[in-house]
Amino acid sequence: MSARVPAPRRPVEKLTVEQVCDELQIARSTFYQWRQLGKAPKCIRLPNGAIRIRRADLDAWLDGCEVPA
Repeated sequence: MSARVPAPRRPVEKLTVEQVCDELQIARSTFYQWRQLGKAPKCIRLPNGAIRIRRADLDAWLDGCEVPA
């Protein structure tokens, strides 16, 4: 019986608020307003207080923002 070796884990891309704002072409204040209203993508608060957004969470949030033509 051989032991299973787990596949190497790919790091999950985490974006800064600045990167998300640049990508969405919005002001930082708009992002924080969306967060306050509960309309922003899911965020991670780091121990130092900084906020990060997983790429997958941003993409899922954007998918949810689509409206039919």
